[in-house]
Amino acid sequence: MIDRRAFLGGSLGFLLAPAVLVRAAELENALEKSGFVYVSPLVGGGRESTCHAEVWFAWLDGSVVLITGSERWKARSLIRGFDRARIWVGDHGRWKRLVGRNESFREAPKFDARAEPVKDEALLERMLAVYENKYPEEIATWRDKMRSGFHDGNRTLIRYTPLS
Repeated sequence: MIDRRAFLGGSLGFLLAPAVLVRAAELENALEKSGFVYVSPLVGGGRESTCHAEVWFAWLDGSVVLITGSERWKARSLIRGFDRARIWVGDHGRWKRLVGRNESFREAPKFDARAEPVKDEALLERMLAVYENKYPEEIATWRDKMRSGFHDGNRTLIRYTPLS
């Protein structure tokens, strides 16, 4: 019988069979290196919503942390009580295209997570410090918008903690 405990000390170190351990190591590596995750809130019965999005993120304390517009589906789904999400890790280009959808992200390492809005300025600053390194050319355009939006409620800081 496989031991289902998924995480040790906030990391993705599995206590499972060797094949699962390889997947966990692949996922941990992807989270450390990737510039993007694709997030889909899970709705009734664990179904993925029809909204997927590639987004900037920080891997902090064993969780994916991101900030999004409070009117966006990722934030609105939390208000509606949908506190689960599926997350794929990697850069597979834009999901929405002029014609059709790019579904290649589905081949990436993935996990299900518990989502929660976070009102923690220290976490916001830690996330922004990661963004400074991961997105050096773009962060200057977004840093102040993210900070002010966090303070005035126009942006929501979300933590996605992997489910075991």
